[in-house]
Formats: sequence, structure tokens, C-alpha cells
Amino acid sequence: MTEHQHHHAVYVISVFAEIAGVHPQTLRNYERSGLLNPLRTSGGSRRFSDADLVALRRIQELTNAGVNLEGVKRIMALEVELATREEKMADITNEAKSSIQETHRLYRRDLVPVQNTIEVFIDARRLRR
Repeated sequence: MTEHQHHHAVYVISVFAEIAGVHPQTLRNYERSGLLNPLRTSGGSRRFSDADLVALRRIQELTNAGVNLEGVKRIMALEVELATREEKMADITNEAKSSIQETHRLYRRDLVPVQNTIEVFIDARRLRR
């Protein structure tokens, strides 16, 4: 499933409620609480997506574990924040790795053969005596 398909809102509330196994009023409550944010048609009808179903499953998981709706909202917000930071960290890590690789490529061009370096070092020690 592509990212576009995942967020493509196609389900009306009655169908979505049936798929999810919840009452439509529960979905309205979750929307009022800010836990779900279905798209609206020009006529104002709700349209839910597969991404909404994933979010609903997470809401159900948390509420079944005894978390109240305000707690669910906070947890889900923190999960989004964590995912965003993890993506950013992965990007920074990849940039750092690329930078290190480029630096190593540059060093290889500037390396002096080991024999010459050892001779210079030995000669420098002899001069100090």
C-alpha cells in the first residue's frame, strides 16, 4: 500500500465503524477529543482512511489497557514526536556517515607512503640526540 493510499479517505462513518467494530458515536467522540481527524467532503460528511484505522486500533489498545482519552491523546502525540525525532536522527546519522566517508576519501589522496614517514621520524629522533 502506498503512502497516498494509506491516507486516502474513502470510508463513510457507518462502514468505518463496522470495519473497526465500534459504534459511530464512539468515532464522533474520538473526533471531538482530537484523537481522530477524518477528512470532510464538501458537504461535511466524514471520510476515514486506512491511517485512521491504524490510529483507531492504537486508541483501542491504549484504552483497553486502562488509559483515559486524555492520556491516549498525550501518548499518541508523544509517539508522533518520537517518530519525527527518530527520522531526523536517522537523517543526521546518514549525513554524518557520508561526511566521514568523504573525509576518508580525501585523506587517501593525501597519504604519504609509510616508508617515507618512518624515515622522517627516525631522522628527527637522531637530530635530537
